[in-house]
Amino acid sequence: MIKKLVFLSLIFIFSFHNTASAKESSAVTMIPASFADLAEKLSGAVVNISSTQKSVIPQDFPEIPQFPEGSPFEDFFDEFMERRGGGTPMAPAASLGSGFIIDAKLGYIITNNHVIRDAENVQVIFANDVTINAEIIGTDEKTDIAVLKIDTNGLNLVDVAFGDSDALRVGDWILAIGNPFGLGGSVTAGIVSARARDINSGPYDDYLQTDASINRGNSGGPLFDMNGKVIGINTAIFSPTGGSVGIGFAIPSALAQPVISQIIKYGRTKRGWIGVRIQSVTEEIAESLGLEKPRGALIASINKDGPAKIAGLKAGDIILEINDRQIKEMKHLPRIVAENDIDSIVTLKYWRDNKIHTTKVKIGELEKAEEDGLLLSSVKSTGNNVEIESLGLILLPLDNDLRTEYSIESSVNGVLILEIKPMSEAANKGLSDGDVIMEINQQPVSKPQEIIDIIEKAKKNGRKSVLLLINDNGNVSFVALRLH
Repeated sequence: MIKKLVFLSLIFIFSFHNTASAKESSAVTMIPASFADLAEKLSGAVVNISSTQKSVIPQDFPEIPQFPEGSPFEDFFDEFMERRGGGTPMAPAASLGSGFIIDAKLGYIITNNHVIRDAENVQVIFANDVTINAEIIGTDEKTDIAVLKIDTNGLNLVDVAFGDSDALRVGDWILAIGNPFGLGGSVTAGIVSARARDINSGPYDDYLQTDASINRGNSGGPLFDMNGKVIGINTAIFSPTGGSVGIGFAIPSALAQPVISQIIKYGRTKRGWIGVRIQSVTEEIAESLGLEKPRGALIASINKDGPAKIAGLKAGDIILEINDRQIKEMKHLPRIVAENDIDSIVTLKYWRDNKIHTTKVKIGELEKAEEDGLLLSSVKSTGNNVEIESLGLILLPLDNDLRTEYSIESSVNGVLILEIKPMSEAANKGLSDGDVIMEINQQPVSKPQEIIDIIEKAKKNGRKSVLLLINDNGNVSFVALRLH
């Protein structure tokens, strides 16, 4: 049985053939006699989200490849497209999820980005079945958060406030309200099963885990503490079947609030950036550098035009603190840096030459650095293996030994996919280890570096996706991967 992570929005696709807080929460030590009063108080602020996308061709294909006349791939692609609907306009794909009101006066509603991604139309459905169109104020793919806004005239709305997820303890009671399977407002209860879970869905993974029963359609719905405060946004479940098995994940409020505030203020995120590429500090690394125990984030490389370089940092330094906030693990650094205001000056402590040093760093803007092409390449190399982190691919050049190991015919040329990272773009599109990338954007490839170069060129040209020609044990197909 294959276990997998499942994001919780419900997707219905109709083809043209068919129309189908912290201290307060820790004080709750006894099992509640009933959740009824709390559920009644909070349910009015929870809404259903319905979004539609219109596509002319299947969404796996960002654009139709242009083949030379007589190309053997021309007939293949025509036949494939015919099976997929022949390019005939399709009825809208409908996505169902959940959301919650955080400002009843101004009409701000929070949900997941994947609930409304590529939406042509978004509607909010209230508990009394009143439906109203919503405007997308902004989204953030990195944390899977979206902010919507509705016209509140004539509506008697109630809202909910955020609580402090950092003060939650494993074992605390929580309540989930949402729209599972499109059934409307449903209430389930459970406990916090774990904190700080990394499910490999993005650079800021820090999920709360709960055993409250949440299912498809709960995406974007709130997770409440026993004081009625939102301490999480339900996003994904771990499931072998697609249904709930008691392992759900929610974005903690401490991570969500700064993102939401930025989107409301700017219409997008403005994350802090210092221009370093980091890796974990292992026991061996700590010992070799004279650090008493593994902690902090090791600078693997540094951007020559970034704030860290200007501040005098260099590869091999271990960042320990920023503004007295300790970096206990590598993954803490991106989040702490991101939460600082652009152009603010922070005090950074780092380990070098067997002692702690202090410097001042002026925070840059991550999104601007991305636009200007200043980010360090998201590519790792270990021996012959090359990892493209943004896509979740670990690649290896094909050789005779690999052809034998993976039963790849000598006539197949390309780059081998050695490993697929869980919850990555590649995993979501069904790629697997042993597949061979024969072409990318209609250009034959034989080395991982050629793939990297084509991806970088696509990004510079403003492309949002790349088209791969994949050989899967003799079966050839096109797969489009979204660039992040």
